Amino acid sequence: MKWDVTPYRDTVMEYAKALLSQDSPSGFTLRAVEAAENLARGLGYETRRSRKGNLTILVPGREHEKKVGLCAHVDTLGLMVRSVTADGKLLITKVGGPLLPTLDGEYCRIYTRDGRVYTGTILSLSPAAHVEDDAGTRPRDEQSMAVRVDEVVSTAEDVAALGIAPGDYVCYDPKTLVTPSGFLKSRFLDDKASAACLLTVLKILRDLGQLPRYDAEITFTVYEEVGHGGATFSESLDELLAVDMGCIGAELTCTEEQVSICAKDSAGPYDYAMVTRLVELSRANGVDYAVDVYPHYSSDAAVAWKSGRDLPAALIGPGVHASHGMERTHWHGLKATMELVGLYLDCE
Repeated sequence: MKWDVTPYRDTVMEYAKALLSQDSPSGFTLRAVEAAENLARGLGYETRRSRKGNLTILVPGREHEKKVGLCAHVDTLGLMVRSVTADGKLLITKVGGPLLPTLDGEYCRIYTRDGRVYTGTILSLSPAAHVEDDAGTRPRDEQSMAVRVDEVVSTAEDVAALGIAPGDYVCYDPKTLVTPSGFLKSRFLDDKASAACLLTVLKILRDLGQLPRYDAEITFTVYEEVGHGGATFSESLDELLAVDMGCIGAELTCTEEQVSICAKDSAGPYDYAMVTRLVELSRANGVDYAVDVYPHYSSDAAVAWKSGRDLPAALIGPGVHASHGMERTHWHGLKATMELVGLYLDCE
């Protein structure tokens, strides 16, 4: 039976905003994990954390001979201080794969190892049209961009006196906005939009007094953007459904108003039987979906396979436009994703 998730439109948007408001580039995810854990525990679910930092939420089922896993990731793209220039600017290195040209002019926060937080702006090293001839043409890359710190500094020694040093995280603003027309606009919808969907599914289960058919574990991973988030799933899982962003673009059919079912990505095809089951569930229950192949994509499910896990896996997610840049999805895509997750769990 397909859920009516329409009453949960505000819930999923609020959960998304709660997660998106927490800076959490890979390796610096504690705030986002705590936010997700507090939401899950507030709904009455038991949780645990792995030594690596993944958060798992335990969902008892009606039957116990099988255990299914679902995952999303709460780590995001980000930056780190690489070095400090002689005049006090912070040179950067990428954490994950942000599109650096989209960061020119973005506000950011710099987190020091001793707990201080400073603000700044990410800029080209030729930032002034009235000064530099190449202000509009200089490449926007790691060699040509830096952070201007919002403190009175003019030397590397001034920056060091603030406690800022190489290895400090630089987190840029998500700029989250929900429009009256139903769009959710923000950086890092990959994958906090899907994490919000899974948290909302937990609330629906609790509100309706329902259980999934089988015992389930929902895991929020914290190193997906750097390629090893899914390497440590529970050994007790019998299959895995990754819930990550759906791709939109050339040769792809998915829109922001749909749930995407991925048949194959850069790591190869997903489990044929699971993908077919997801397609059939969507078709039979009127879920708005698309099936696509992602040539420039990998997921926590692929990492689980490469780490030696012997379990079938599939990948779905709401269609997200402009991935790794200024992203956008729509309520209808979130709705379709939650509907398909509910059908997959066979809740009653």
